[in-house]
Amino acid sequence: MRRHHRAAALTATAVAGVLFAAGCSSSSGGKDSEEGAADASAGKATTPRMTVAMITHAAPGDTFWDLIRKGAEAAAAKDNIKLVYSSDPSAGNQANLVQNAIDQKVDGIALTAAKPSAMKAVVAKATAAGIPVVGFNSGLDDWKDLGMLQYFGQDENIAGQAFGERLGESGAKHALCVIQEQGHVALEARCAGLKKGFKGTTDTLYVNGTDMPSVKSTITAKLQQDSSIDQVVTLGAPFALTAVQSVSDAGSKAKIATFDLNKELVTAVQDGKVEFAVDQQPYLQGYLSVDSLWLYKTNGNFSGGGTAPVLTGPAFITKDNVDAVAEFAAKGTR
Repeated sequence: MRRHHRAAALTATAVAGVLFAAGCSSSSGGKDSEEGAADASAGKATTPRMTVAMITHAAPGDTFWDLIRKGAEAAAAKDNIKLVYSSDPSAGNQANLVQNAIDQKVDGIALTAAKPSAMKAVVAKATAAGIPVVGFNSGLDDWKDLGMLQYFGQDENIAGQAFGERLGESGAKHALCVIQEQGHVALEARCAGLKKGFKGTTDTLYVNGTDMPSVKSTITAKLQQDSSIDQVVTLGAPFALTAVQSVSDAGSKAKIATFDLNKELVTAVQDGKVEFAVDQQPYLQGYLSVDSLWLYKTNGNFSGGGTAPVLTGPAFITKDNVDAVAEFAAKGTR
């Protein structure tokens, strides 16, 4: 199956797809992506113009995805690629966006598989149409079964275990793992890994990640109900910053640590409001996923040999080393 898939992709005719209508795209859609890529262009490849669709499960307002897009735009500018970005947190809607890309005969697709089962049929359609598909960020355990060519991201279970071990070393006894989207495979894997690596007690709290006031009140209420919680673990930088407010509101002495990074989170680590962050390098994920499609189409290359994922994390960002990434975070690339 894998050999057939690669052969089909290699023989596909490169068609410059038009910008498809993404009714469920993020607030800064494909047009802004193209403009951002144009601004970043320097040393552009002389290979024929390609169109690559990047389709994610990003929720509106989550700054993590800005880093993904900046990396993708940088690669697109270098590789003479027209990048079309769209997103929707609903798995069904995300699958429809992938179908739109197939209908527009793009030259390659990069996508996240937070809900792998929802992507299976549409990835198969892309493969049948001769369009190479790479995965990134979510779907580490499923990318090969889905028929993708390559995968770029973090092993979330291993990252979670390392996170849990670090909490134990810091003296934490009772951790609260806050998941902002129930059923999201990467997020669930983080908390599962945390429970495995942490020798203390771990509770899981589900919140509505698209409603930050609700996130704040839900965490606050949990901390007020259980004063034994001495560690809050969030799975995204915006949620860590909200948890800082929740801890204050609850009168709790719990410490905060998080997965993922952004400019504001770097400041919080520098100030000691957040203990540490695990950086999976989203800019690198966006860059590599787009660049890999260019390499595949122009030279038949496979990162990881098409059999192993390319890991972009975890890297622990603490008060001791945060200054080394602060300048890049200030530019919006870490």
